[in-house]
Order: sequence, then structure tokens, then C-alpha cells
Amino acid sequence: MNKHFLGDTAVLLGRSLRHIARSPDTIITTAIMPIAFLLLFVYVFGGAIETGSESYVDYLLPGILVITIASGISYTAFRLFLDMQGGIVDRFQSMPIARSSVLWAHVLTSLVANLISLAVVIGVAMVVGFRTGAGVLGWLAVTGILVLLILALTWLAVLPGLTAKSVDGASGFAYPLVFLPFVSSAFVPTESMPGPVRAFAEHQPVTAIVDAIRDLFAGQPVGADIWTALAWCVGLLVVAYVLAVVTYQRRVA
Repeated sequence: MNKHFLGDTAVLLGRSLRHIARSPDTIITTAIMPIAFLLLFVYVFGGAIETGSESYVDYLLPGILVITIASGISYTAFRLFLDMQGGIVDRFQSMPIARSSVLWAHVLTSLVANLISLAVVIGVAMVVGFRTGAGVLGWLAVTGILVLLILALTWLAVLPGLTAKSVDGASGFAYPLVFLPFVSSAFVPTESMPGPVRAFAEHQPVTAIVDAIRDLFAGQPVGADIWTALAWCVGLLVVAYVLAVVTYQRRVA
């Protein structure tokens, strides 16, 4: 059964990756938009924002990485919605394949596509001045946090992909996720924010995630931030996965 699941998932993963390769708008949205944000903030707003001795591009990059993931996972909901509405999922259910392989193929496609987008964004950041003191373990820790975040948000994206009534409803859910980093420590220190906004910014998941990644990139001790970030990612992943699987089983029952 396990071998059957892996083989079916691999075939469907190849199908989804071919769709992405033939869809230039996916590449534009998941890579070009975050790069535009990066260049805008570094060259237009960066000189007006005080981040201490740290260069602004070093301070900024973790938030841009979160935005890259948030914009990328909207395509998971979009592609899954099209499959559900187009009848291809019903077609798959009539074939001798593992039912869960349909969802896992979409999730793994999101993981691959987002990791590629993140690599492109980090490459551009290095061109405009990003430097890191992280060693191998630091980079592995950053990669682990980002992978957990991708998986958590992708399983969350499966829900509107299964339940939305329109294309806009399926993909539009990601907009709040894209803008959530703007009310966090991603672009400016939270100390500069007014009281209620600061309280929200300091206790929402993006702040813990970007602070942990920022410290890892700088080669500094991360303290409690990394555990808070992991708790948010794992907690969201578990809840989103359970809800997505239950919703999918009800849809295909």
C-alpha cells in the first residue's frame, strides 16, 4: 500500500510540475513580486528606516521570504480548485490509485515551487548586498523553518481549494497572509509602532518566524524565538492537515 501511494504521488507530482513549467504567471507571481518588494524597500524606504548596525537588506530578507511563500501557496488553492471543478479528481477516484496521493501531489508541488522561488529571491538579495554569518547548521535551521512554514500554509491553502465557489475565492484567501508581515517585525522594529499595533505585531506568528530567521542568518543566538516559530509552524501544520484531510474525504465520499 505504501509503495502504491508513493508511486501514485510521484506520477501526479510530475503532472503538477509540468503545469507550473507551462504557466509563466506562476513564476511571475511567486518570484517577481517578492523581488519587487525587496528592491522597493531596500532602495526607496531603506534609508529612512533605522535598524541599528544591521544593514537593511539583512534585516528585510526574512520578511520577504515569508511573503514569497504566502504568495506562492495561493496557486495550490487555485490548481486544486480547477481540478475539483474540472472533474479530474472524480476521474482519479474511479481509477485504482491512492486517494490521498491527489492532495499530497499538490502539496509537494507547492514545496518544490516555493523552494525554487526562495532560492531565486535569496540570490537577488545577495546581489543587492545581503550577507550572512550563518554556518551550515544555521542554513539548515533556516531551511527547516521555511519548509515547515511552506507545508503549514500549503495544507491551509488546500481548504479553500476544496471548498471555494469561485476561482477568486480559492486564490484570494492568500491576500491576508501576504500582508500579515507588514504588521510584524519584518520591515520595521516593533518598538516604533503605537501600543495596540505593537502588541499585535509582537504576538503574531510572522514576528517570531522572521526574528528567528534573522538571528540565524546573523549567526546570533536565537533564544526563545526559534521555539516560538516552530510551535506556530507545527501547530498550524497539524490543524491545517487534519482539517484538509477531513474536508477532502467528505468531498470525495
